[in-house]
Amino acid sequence: MALRLARGWTGRQGIIVTEAAYHGNTAAVTEVSPSSYKQGTPPDHVHILPISRMSEQADPAAWFAEQVRFGIEQLEARGHGCAALLVDSIFSSDGIYADPAGFLKPAVELLQARGGLFISDEVQPGFGRTGQGMWGFSRHGVTPDVVTMGKPMGNGFPMSGLAAREELLAVLNADVGYFNTFGGSPVAVAAGTAVLDVIAEEDLMANAERQGEYFKRQLQDIQARFEEVSDVRGAGLFLGLDLCDPTRDGAPDAQRTTALINDLKRNGVLIGGAGKSGSTLKIRPPLCIERSEADLFLDRFEQSLKATAK
Repeated sequence: MALRLARGWTGRQGIIVTEAAYHGNTAAVTEVSPSSYKQGTPPDHVHILPISRMSEQADPAAWFAEQVRFGIEQLEARGHGCAALLVDSIFSSDGIYADPAGFLKPAVELLQARGGLFISDEVQPGFGRTGQGMWGFSRHGVTPDVVTMGKPMGNGFPMSGLAAREELLAVLNADVGYFNTFGGSPVAVAAGTAVLDVIAEEDLMANAERQGEYFKRQLQDIQARFEEVSDVRGAGLFLGLDLCDPTRDGAPDAQRTTALINDLKRNGVLIGGAGKSGSTLKIRPPLCIERSEADLFLDRFEQSLKATAK
C-alpha cells in the first residue's frame, strides 16, 4: 500500500532502499527487500544504498544525504524517477544503525524537496522500542509521508497498519479505491488497543530506555574483554553486536555468529542475526524485560562466546 501511495502521488516508479533491507514477502515488497535475494538482484527501478559503509564516515548525516541524492539521480537517469525512500528507521536487517540521532534528517529534507516521499517502516523499531519515542523516526526529527507498522502492534495477534497524509489516500481513492476483507476487524482493534494500553500503563517506553542503557553498558564491557566483539550499537531495547575474526584483521565472522546463535538456543536464549555479512547479533528482548532477565542473557551470552571460541 505504501508503494502504491508513493507511485500514485509522484507518478514515478523508483524506490531507494538499503543494501540488506527486508520489508516483507509479497511480490511487490520482495522487489524492495535486497536481503531476500539468494540469486540475482532487485529490479532496475530499485536503487540500493550501501549503509554498511556509514560507520566509516566522519559525517554520517552528510554522507547519507549524498547517497540519497545520488540514488535520485540514478533513478532519474534510468527513466524511473524517484517515488520514495523506504527505510526501516533503525535499519534492523542492515545490522542496526541508530546513531547519531538525526542523521536521516538532511536526506529526508532533500528527498521531499525533490518531490519524493519518505516511507518509514516502523514494523521493528516502532511502539516504543527505542525508548526515545513511540516511533524510530522521531529520533531523527523527521516527518514521514507514510508510516508502515505491524508485528508488535498486536503482540502476537496478526495485524498491520499504515498511516499517511490524507491527500495521498485521496489520490489512491480517486484512482482505484481500496478494499480489504480483513481491514478494521473489531478483534484486531481490541488487540491493538490492549497493546497500547499496556505500553502506557506499564511505562514500557521508559523501561526500554532504562534497560536498554544497562544492556548497552554491559555489552560494551564484554566488548572490552573479548576482541572478537568489534562493535555494540543501537537505541533502547534494539541493539546490534558485531562479531569479527581477529585472526583475519577483524573481518566479519558470520560463521561464528551462527554458532553463537545456536549455542544460545541450546541454553534457552533465542536471538537472531542481521547485517549484510550476517555477522551482527540482533538483540531485541520484550519491552517488559526486567534486570534479572537481562543479567541471565548477559551471563549466557558470555558463556556462549567462550564456548564458540576458535
